[in-house]
Amino acid sequence: MSSSTYGNFPGARPRRLRTTPAMRRMVAEHRLHPADLVLPAFVREGISEPVPIGAMPGVVQHTRDTLRKAAVEAVEAGVAGIMLFGVPEDAKKDGVGSAGTDPDGILQQAIRDVRTEVGDDLVIMSDLCLDEFTDHGHCGVLDAEGRVDNDATLERYAEMAQVQADAGVHVVGPSGMMDGQVGVIRDALDQTGHEDVSILAYTAKYASAFYGPFREAVGSSLKGDRKTYQQDYGNSRESLRELALDLQEGADMVMVKPGMPYLDVLAKIAEAVDVPVAAYQISGEYAMVEAAAEKGWIDRDAAILEALTGFKRAGADMILTYWATEVARKL
Repeated sequence: MSSSTYGNFPGARPRRLRTTPAMRRMVAEHRLHPADLVLPAFVREGISEPVPIGAMPGVVQHTRDTLRKAAVEAVEAGVAGIMLFGVPEDAKKDGVGSAGTDPDGILQQAIRDVRTEVGDDLVIMSDLCLDEFTDHGHCGVLDAEGRVDNDATLERYAEMAQVQADAGVHVVGPSGMMDGQVGVIRDALDQTGHEDVSILAYTAKYASAFYGPFREAVGSSLKGDRKTYQQDYGNSRESLRELALDLQEGADMVMVKPGMPYLDVLAKIAEAVDVPVAAYQISGEYAMVEAAAEKGWIDRDAAILEALTGFKRAGADMILTYWATEVARKL
C-alpha cells in the first residue's frame, strides 16, 4: 500500500482490466460461440402454416417446410445442432405412443427432412421420449394402476431409438428419466447397425415448474405430474448418481435440465466428467425473459447473453436455447 496526504490507496486495482470494451473482451474468461448453441424446434403434424406458441413469443410449431427453412438458417448462422420434437395429431395419440415408433410418424419425417436439407452440416438430435405421443402425456407406458412402468417403457425406447436412427438422426436424446434407459438404447442402436449414433443423456432432469410453456409447445396431454421419475429439485447428490449410471451405460454426452435454477448441479457435473456437458435453457426461462422485456423491465438482449454466458461459466460445452439462431447471428 502506498500513502499520501489523502490516505492509503490500493496497489492492486482489478478495475484496470475493466477500463474499455476491448480490455474486457481481451481478458474475458468465458466466451459464447455459435458452435456452443443447439436450437430446439417443434414440428407439428397436419398444419399448413406455423402456429405461434402463446407462452413463448417468437417460437412456433413448424410445418415440415418451415422446419427445413429453420434448419438452413441455423446452419447459416453457425449453430451447432438442432433438437427436434414431434407433435402428432391428437387422433394418433394412444396409450403406448405408437406414433413415436411409426417410421412415418411426424418426428421421423422431420428427421429425414432436415437430414435431406442440411446433411451433416448440422448435428441433428431428436427427443427420444413418449410424452408427445401418449394420450395420457406421461413419458412411458402405464401399468394397470396408472403408474409409469419403467421396464415396459424401456422396450418402447429401444424401438424409438431404432426408427429415429433409421431416419438419419445423429444424436438421440432420451429425456424420460427411466432407470436403465441409456444402456437399453445403446444396445438397441448397436444391434441394428447404428453404432455411430450418439446418446445425449438427460442425466439430471428435474421435475420443474419451468416446463409450463413447453407443454403448450408439444400439445401435452399430461394428467398429474412426473415427480416419480424426474428428479426432486431439493436434491443435488442424486444427480451424481444418475451421472455415474449414464456414463456406465454408454452415454456420449450428458445434460442438465432446466438450466439457470440448477447451475450448481451443472458445475458439479462438469467438474466430474470428461465427456461433453449440455445445459437446456428451457421454455419457462425463455418466457420469463421475453415477458419481462416486453414490459420494459429488463434489457432483453443483455439478459439473454448474460444468461447464456452463465451456462458457459458453470461448465456447459453446449447450450440448448430457443434463441440459438438469433444469438449466433449476433455473435
